[in-house]
Amino acid sequence: MLSPSVAGQALALDYMELEQQRQMTIKAANVTLYYEYQGTPYVINLIDTPGHIDFTGKVTRSLRAVDGCIVVVDSVEGVMTQTETVSHQALDERVRPVLYINKIDRLIKELRLNPDQMQTWLSKIVAEFNGLIETYAEPEYKQKWKVSIQGGQVAFGSSKDTWGFNAETARAAGMGFKDVYDAYTSGHPEKLKEKLFLHEALLSMVVKHHPPPHHAQVYRIPKIWHGDLESPVGKALLACDDDGPPVMMVTAVVVDPAAGLVATGRLFSGTIRDGDDVYLIGAKKQGRVQSVQIFMGIQREIVGQLPAGNIPAILGLDVRSGETLATTKDVSPFESIHYVSEPVVTVAVESKHPKDLPKLVEAMRRLNIEDPNLVITINEESGETLMAGMGVLHLEIATTMLQQAGLEIITSPPIINYRETVRARAGPVMSRSPNRHNKIFIQVEPLEAKIIELIRNGTLSELADKKGIQKTLRDNGWDSDAARSVVSIDEKGNMFTEETKGIQFLQESIDSILAGFRDIMQNGPLAYELTRGVKITLTHYVPHEDPAHRTYAQLMPASRRAILGAMLSANPTLLEPVLGIEVKGPGDLIGAVTGVISSKRGKLVNIEQKEIMTVIEGEVPAAETFDLSEVMRGATAGKAVWNTHFKLWQSVPTNMLLPLVTEIRKRKGLPPEPPNPAEFIDRE
Repeated sequence: MLSPSVAGQALALDYMELEQQRQMTIKAANVTLYYEYQGTPYVINLIDTPGHIDFTGKVTRSLRAVDGCIVVVDSVEGVMTQTETVSHQALDERVRPVLYINKIDRLIKELRLNPDQMQTWLSKIVAEFNGLIETYAEPEYKQKWKVSIQGGQVAFGSSKDTWGFNAETARAAGMGFKDVYDAYTSGHPEKLKEKLFLHEALLSMVVKHHPPPHHAQVYRIPKIWHGDLESPVGKALLACDDDGPPVMMVTAVVVDPAAGLVATGRLFSGTIRDGDDVYLIGAKKQGRVQSVQIFMGIQREIVGQLPAGNIPAILGLDVRSGETLATTKDVSPFESIHYVSEPVVTVAVESKHPKDLPKLVEAMRRLNIEDPNLVITINEESGETLMAGMGVLHLEIATTMLQQAGLEIITSPPIINYRETVRARAGPVMSRSPNRHNKIFIQVEPLEAKIIELIRNGTLSELADKKGIQKTLRDNGWDSDAARSVVSIDEKGNMFTEETKGIQFLQESIDSILAGFRDIMQNGPLAYELTRGVKITLTHYVPHEDPAHRTYAQLMPASRRAILGAMLSANPTLLEPVLGIEVKGPGDLIGAVTGVISSKRGKLVNIEQKEIMTVIEGEVPAAETFDLSEVMRGATAGKAVWNTHFKLWQSVPTNMLLPLVTEIRKRKGLPPEPPNPAEFIDRE
């Protein structure tokens, strides 16, 4: 694809102007490579993904489409928090990792290591990476997927200087770390690329150690697809059968101004062709494939058809990321993609000129299609638009992209997203429907942390079969009756259960009652923030005999009022997002760094000495991090490197709760005081 003269500078996959300006990957980019290894031709589908934690959603989606990954580590920084995050994600998806340690020149230029010291240093990075595999891989892959330098699953190099090697290519070239050391100390690093070809080091490692699709799908399909493996579709998926029914999962969608939506993803079985009629299993609608293409960085090549195991780019479908496409209707959807982080920061966006409002709405809709982790709420009448992202950088990039699209916009300062929950059990409380003819009794209590985690990672979901849900709950300490009582699971980490006995008309009323549950989970009672970690139980229901008196318009408000009354009686609170922070630098910075963390309502978790580097780990509330860069840079004189990542939700300190609730309610145009539970509870 590239002339050797521009390799290392061309940034063929970081093709956005914004990526080149900031020297960072923002979008995931696909390329299909042809490579011959020992006389045999191979096609390698490569996806280049971002490294920054704010764009980790793109990594998560890309992992569904691939069978192996090259984990890139800086030779000086070593295994960082984000390395651990993406390795954990990959192993969860049964994607086999190999390791590439980049920027080897830093060991010589900055750390002044000799060849022997370099090998010792790098061996420790390999051991640390294997520790991640030991921790996160499933039992049968813990040993099998560990990497070793001698085994050829580790490569070294400098991508900027365009050289690299693994054990095999180094032997073939008759070169090693001493040659690397000599080249840099003599001032002639360009000599290395004459014999140590970076593409050979990486692509030969991929061919030798990453599985081909028909091998990988045997163990990946049972993990990511919960349909009948003995059915014709199941057998075709396990075999990656070109002749089976086409079944594809969409992992990314881009909006092409000329061609419309372009959906890319993994074709797990069958052969997809121009003109194929396909079903969108999740959206429950049909579409027709206009054109089958492949991405080559920014360009697309028309191929007309592609067999299983490839990553097609499909034109002509109104589709979103996460969708399952198939040529037959009766196909189970793929397991939904679960993200390691949640949108925790919001900005309000408005157009400077009212006439540009329709343009802004369309531009933001396009952003949301391309990046589902960017949650956009638009009031098309008032023009108020809220954009929630994984972090400040995520939102900064999104607003810059809107400006580059020719829009003049005004943005508010970043706002932290909170969650609402309860700390005690309350109820049953009773609420009547507006016509006073129906009574709903609700009890509320906190949901156990391990159950919330099972919901958040997708183990428990609305899509799971009832028997599977019941077994998971029994395995986690619930008795059989409690496990059978589950009616609905909200993906934000909430649950609705029903413990009534033989109530008439309940089945035909339950959807209206659940509508009240879903509304409160979306708009909590304290501050209209999302609700998290709450178990709502319907304990009793007294319906009117006449169906005209128990309509949705009667039952939904009654359910909503009862849940509000119960939650407000159950010691409600706000949860704030807490970020993990990892700081690396010289040992004499420990005092300065810990001082910054303490000043931000943070806490110190661990301090570890790694050779000449000190690694400090801590936790800081997201609300305290808006000026973290300036404060940390000032305190450390720019000598520290740090990154943050979403870690957990924790209760807001008691002394901050009421002022914070009041502030959020005022911002949302609500009365400053939260409601009184008595407003929603009726007496018998």
